[in-house]
Amino acid sequence: MHNLPLDLLNAFEAAARTGSFRVAGQELGISPSAVSHAIRKLETLIGASLFDRQGRRVRLNSSGEALFRHVSEALDQVRHGLDMVGSRSDSLLRLHCAPSLAAQWLIPRLKRLFADLPGLKLRLSSSADYPRFQHNDIDADICYGPPRQEGLVVIPLGEEVVCPLCSPEMARGIRTSEDLLRRDLLESDNKRVRWDAWFAANHIEPPASQRSRFDRSFMAIAAAVDGLGVALESTRLAEREIAQGLLVAPLSGVASDVRYVGHYLVFPPSMKFRRSVRSFAGWLTKELDLPPLDT
Repeated sequence: MHNLPLDLLNAFEAAARTGSFRVAGQELGISPSAVSHAIRKLETLIGASLFDRQGRRVRLNSSGEALFRHVSEALDQVRHGLDMVGSRSDSLLRLHCAPSLAAQWLIPRLKRLFADLPGLKLRLSSSADYPRFQHNDIDADICYGPPRQEGLVVIPLGEEVVCPLCSPEMARGIRTSEDLLRRDLLESDNKRVRWDAWFAANHIEPPASQRSRFDRSFMAIAAAVDGLGVALESTRLAEREIAQGLLVAPLSGVASDVRYVGHYLVFPPSMKFRRSVRSFAGWLTKELDLPPLDT
């Protein structure tokens, strides 16, 4: 035990839990070969084989399964203990968030967040990239679309309604879905639900004319508020503008909306005991009127 480094147990636990040296390496921020080397060293130190290896596929053998039960429970207890006594993990949340959700939905709620979770310290970053949790620089991510990294805790943040939105003045001339064919349509390039999908859902051939295009949803929403055209956006992202009467849904109750799960809260399993992550996850699901979580 004196010669058993903790990083070997971490590599074994991640590989055993995910069933993949590659995924374990992504989670730990090391290469798959480094994971394999760590496990080989662990097997040498304890004098037992832990995995059945078949080419690139690995599977726990009976010895590995027995060790995994104990190591997993022990590491969970260690993480829990560190979070209980660590002041940083108690109060600081390093959160990454998709740009449009951050600008349109999260930032307007920060005052409420801090009131509901007194003592929380937030470090918020935002970009279109999908964080890989490789360098221990963030605790959790609210990503747009399903996460691209395996082995994470994934919490879908409920369905969003996507529908045409425009200024009240423009809405006066829109009574049917076909009326949109004669309007300027604003397109968000990075959205998973775009105009072609909306027209298909309403059994209409989409117009062939060029639409105004924007890199992010918050830009398209701002353009729609200024009367530049009709945006196809999530009512969650446009919540403030709708509440203030700056945007309306002219075809509400007339056309078919598109519903989909757009955003997900994700974090590594090692973060599930961190108080700031658990508290934020609970606040977020409550704010979105989702079932309570057991994180």
